[in-house]
Amino acid sequence: MEIKNYSSSASGFILLGLSSNPQLEKPLFAVFLTMYLVMVVGNVLIILAIHSDSRLHTPMFFLSNLSFIDICFVTVIVPKTLVNLLSETKTISYVGCLVQMYFFMAFGNTDSYLLASMAIDRLVAICDPFHYDVVMNLRCCLLMLLGSCTISHLHSLLWVLLMSCLSFCASHIIKHFFCDTQPVLKLSCSDTSSSQIVVMTETLAVIVTPFLCILFSYMRIIITVLRIPSAAGKWKAFSTCSSHLSVVALFYGSVIYVYFRPLSMYSVVKDRVATVMFTVVTPMLNPFIYSLRNKDMKRGLGKLRDKIHS
Repeated sequence: MEIKNYSSSASGFILLGLSSNPQLEKPLFAVFLTMYLVMVVGNVLIILAIHSDSRLHTPMFFLSNLSFIDICFVTVIVPKTLVNLLSETKTISYVGCLVQMYFFMAFGNTDSYLLASMAIDRLVAICDPFHYDVVMNLRCCLLMLLGSCTISHLHSLLWVLLMSCLSFCASHIIKHFFCDTQPVLKLSCSDTSSSQIVVMTETLAVIVTPFLCILFSYMRIIITVLRIPSAAGKWKAFSTCSSHLSVVALFYGSVIYVYFRPLSMYSVVKDRVATVMFTVVTPMLNPFIYSLRNKDMKRGLGKLRDKIHS
């Protein structure tokens, strides 16, 4: 059988999507369109609520940027998925695949660094409240945001450059609903062992660093909170972190399951479900998680509603 090379001159890939059952495509389209619209509206409301109240600009700086990045992150994936659910061809060009992969990783990694920045913000607020305004000033927040974006985009660039050097032979069917790294690597007929070593090492540094930062921050927070004499004081301190911890658990739980395993252990069905969790479900739930338990956010949303009605 003739082996076809689909490297840089490839005509494109075929995305199998979320299910191989054609009867599920329209229901899945409705579900994903609803989740996407809820995610966009929810995160836009969070951004508008924060910008409508000047007192929230600095303390909610990372949350407003997380909402914006979440919109970008999901928009890289879901619109193309929706188109493919209604299309018979389900194709994506080679360049389009690399572009989607680049921005998926860039925004996804920025998400993880923003979650780490928010953990540091909580650490300063609880452990050193009297110096919070000095330490977490706007300049410091902007530098942390800039660092998060720079590291994430450099990481994505390395991934895409390595991917562009691979050859894809015979099969060009991606068993996923977007161009994720693991299913694309599975198609390559090149020796990917060296690429996997480089990528796994670099990925560990990029993804584990913010995760360890979050763990360290919450260890310090727990030690500080346990020293508070009153039970009410302890509960108040812990309640300010509950929203952030919920999002961290949802995001990192699925990310670790999908990416921190050898390529040989990749499972199409299980990984699709886990990927949907952190690419669509978590960004959709973020506005609800952060607004339901946060009095400042409720006040900001109330002010936004009053401005709209006035």
